[in-house]
Amino acid sequence: MNAQPPVPAEPAAPTPGDAGPDASAQAAAQRERLLAEVAALPPLPGVYRYFDAGGNVLYVGKARSLKKRVASYFQKDHGGTRIGHMVGRIARLETTVVRTEAEALLLENNLIKTLNPKFNILFRDDKSYPYLKITGARASGSEADSASTRFPRVAYYRGAVDRRHRYFGPYPGAWAVKESILLIQKVFRLRTCEDTVFANRSRPCLLYQIHRCTAPCVGFIGADDYARDVSHAERFLLGETQEVLDDLQQRMMAHAEALEFEKAAALRNQISALSRVLHQQSVETNSLSMSDKDVDILAVRVQGGRACVNLAMVRGSRHLGDRAYFPAHVEDATAVAGDAAAGEIDDEAAARPAAAPVEVQVLEAFIAQHYLGNAVPPLLLLSHAVDKALLEMLSAQGGTRVSAQHQPREQRRIWLEMADKGAQIALARLLAEEGSQRERTRALADALGLEVDPLEALRIECFDISHTAGESTQASCVVFENHQMQSAQYRRYNITGITGGDDYAAMRQVLSRRYGKIAEALAAQAQEGIAPGDPGARVRMPDLVLVDGGRGQVSMAREVFASLGLDVGLIVGVEKGEGRKVGLEELVFADGRPKVYLGHDSAALMLVAQIRDEAHRFAITGMRAKRASVRTGGSKLEEIPGVGPKKRARLLQRFGGARGVANASVDELTAVEGISKQLAEDIYRALH
Repeated sequence: MNAQPPVPAEPAAPTPGDAGPDASAQAAAQRERLLAEVAALPPLPGVYRYFDAGGNVLYVGKARSLKKRVASYFQKDHGGTRIGHMVGRIARLETTVVRTEAEALLLENNLIKTLNPKFNILFRDDKSYPYLKITGARASGSEADSASTRFPRVAYYRGAVDRRHRYFGPYPGAWAVKESILLIQKVFRLRTCEDTVFANRSRPCLLYQIHRCTAPCVGFIGADDYARDVSHAERFLLGETQEVLDDLQQRMMAHAEALEFEKAAALRNQISALSRVLHQQSVETNSLSMSDKDVDILAVRVQGGRACVNLAMVRGSRHLGDRAYFPAHVEDATAVAGDAAAGEIDDEAAARPAAAPVEVQVLEAFIAQHYLGNAVPPLLLLSHAVDKALLEMLSAQGGTRVSAQHQPREQRRIWLEMADKGAQIALARLLAEEGSQRERTRALADALGLEVDPLEALRIECFDISHTAGESTQASCVVFENHQMQSAQYRRYNITGITGGDDYAAMRQVLSRRYGKIAEALAAQAQEGIAPGDPGARVRMPDLVLVDGGRGQVSMAREVFASLGLDVGLIVGVEKGEGRKVGLEELVFADGRPKVYLGHDSAALMLVAQIRDEAHRFAITGMRAKRASVRTGGSKLEEIPGVGPKKRARLLQRFGGARGVANASVDELTAVEGISKQLAEDIYRALH
């Protein structure tokens, strides 16, 4: 693939009030450079990216012919449409030439997930899906001879795959994995304990007493019989339930004929338990074909400018549940696609004269983004038909043929109807919640006289201080924007160098650290002639700064803002009411305005309370984690090179705390996932 050199970025376009001869000439020169760049593009398949003057990605698209496709954006006046708004903001473009359309599709969606363009449909990239793991199922050599490996355990797992183990899934959520583990315990009675617990048992645990485990740890079951149970559990998870039942039935009859009635009774109980499980399932496995063993069902609903894709999973013929996804930028992206389709003049327009329905665009975006890097089942049941090229890309990526069906019958139709109903309910719930949150945002903006347009841009930052008798002081900063809490932008600050319990000094420190750098960046922007609200602005102040406290905290915040040259009118304190009762809070202003009581049933107060409580929760969880680290000695592990948060958590979980880690031998440390022999020796030396 060959990347075309990007066009140098130009300064942000001036506002209409500042437009003059120089600005017009600059805009004309910029457009001429863009047109020259477009004229030099090759008629080859590829991917293009549009950027604004601030370097932000506006749009990522693919084309069979880069020259024709990109030129279609600049060869007519799009007026006041969304595509016209986007084209007016383009300051530069980048292109990448690829060999085939499939490569273009793959690269386009990789870039969409990476760059988060404003005019593309974007699904949040969730963490990896959870799996059910049977440990040691594929171990060989000396590892397979260990007691813990001869008696594999069933466990919840999320992360990279290890060839020594066997994995089943993916599952739509943690609850589905845990439910499956519970079924495995009830029917096949496989162990779930950690290897360190297994190796040190002298008597069976409670799970044996309640018939959830066969107690291999104390030799109550032999390795061969346990291996047979493991095999049955694996076949059950693969959907081979009838074969498992037939095998159990034959073994039960054989034991009965040999007058081994206790063993026959145990197998009878196992058959009964498995039969109850199958009866509870909504799927009759006998009526399903092999292609129905692993299926993903996707239904999309669009309403009120929002969309929902509901993904349901069937694994081993068992319906595991569903999960709803809500993409961002739906209105902008679909409007741009519609305007582009209506104005295209190239061969792609001839093949597809009108934009696909919104539902199809959303579904195609989800499929392309979701299955990049994830396993794809052989069958997809879809509420709408999608482009065949998309399915071909998935087949090429996974190495197996992926088929899709959007008008299924019988059991498949029931699954799709269930998924569609789930999407409808999830979208209705989201719209109700967003409507309520939007009303709260509007109520707060009106109550405080905040002039923000659009309302989604209203940004609130809230601070809270937490400690225990002066120990492990931490400050939290949470962010509210676009009518919701933005957890990815939360920050914690370790407060040092102050007297324990001095909340005022802690507030001074966190505000100085938070806004000192912002004040410097604003000053630098001002020297460049960039106003905070300009498209090219790198930073901006929030519209409101909440501090959890009354006049004392507000006065401290005022001093910090005054010293930094910032607007003290942004600061509002949330003061407890009489008796510190919820609903009686008053707002205290740093600029001298009188206190305001919004009313206990005020939507504005509900929003303030929500943000304040979130700041308090975030501060407390951080403080408790820090305090626990200090008291358990976890900080010693933090000082060991090569021991990061994940490895530290695995060590503490495996050995029950820092003391258990210190008492562990090098061999025991090496048994922990991710701990090499050398690292285990380093840990042992550091703790002794």
